[in-house]
Amino acid sequence: MSAETLLLSVAIGLVSGVLSGLFGIGGGVITTPALRLLLHAPALVAVGTPLPVILPGSISGALAYSRRNLSDVRAGLTVGAFGVPASVAGALATRAAGGKAVLIVTAVVIGYTAIDMTVLAFRGRPEEEAGVLPAEPRIPTHHTKAGLALLGILTGLYSGFLGLGGGFIVVPALVRWFGFDAKRAIGTSLVVVATLAVPGSVTHFVLGNIDPALAALLTIGVVPGALIGAKITSIAREKTIRVGFALLLLGVGVVLGATEAGLW
Repeated sequence: MSAETLLLSVAIGLVSGVLSGLFGIGGGVITTPALRLLLHAPALVAVGTPLPVILPGSISGALAYSRRNLSDVRAGLTVGAFGVPASVAGALATRAAGGKAVLIVTAVVIGYTAIDMTVLAFRGRPEEEAGVLPAEPRIPTHHTKAGLALLGILTGLYSGFLGLGGGFIVVPALVRWFGFDAKRAIGTSLVVVATLAVPGSVTHFVLGNIDPALAALLTIGVVPGALIGAKITSIAREKTIRVGFALLLLGVGVVLGATEAGLW
């Protein structure tokens, strides 16, 4: 492995960690495209390798949010518990689908989520626009175990199949359907991401979809990056976080989709 590859791998890990702390997405949404587009990793290796890398960054980020009272640990663990078996099933499904198909699906899901979050960010909430309630913080109001269980199953399937940790599904869902404010949704998402990274990592390792050396290099940058991202989010405005999250996803989705479809 060349010195350039070593440095680039660590840099990707650092950026992934910052974005994990900022947006609660586990970082895989950046790591998978970066491994594929910058390091030219095989498709399924690009999907599987980010999962073990996600673990230290998501744990450190989750702890940082929890210390600031910006996460709902119980809700996160509930979503994660129901997502564990689904994560294993999703990881096993990658072998049948093939790497290119998995990455194209990844791009489509990322793009849809970006559009949904953009609409949510600029639409606002009636009580906030009327000045009745402050825009932040807002406490979750739609908390049902059945709903969290369903979210866990869907997130687990996405996490295992796409190798993205599931945060890019959890954050918009918690905001839109469960009444979380953006910061609390991000902190809770990191709990889910940490929980789901373990079964997904084990399954992808057994399938041969993880490059241990590459994962180790990425991990070097992830933990400090996650702490930096969490610190930035704790002092940023909620609408800024939403818009930044949506723009990030949209850019990644377009580039990845165009590349895998042969248009780039």
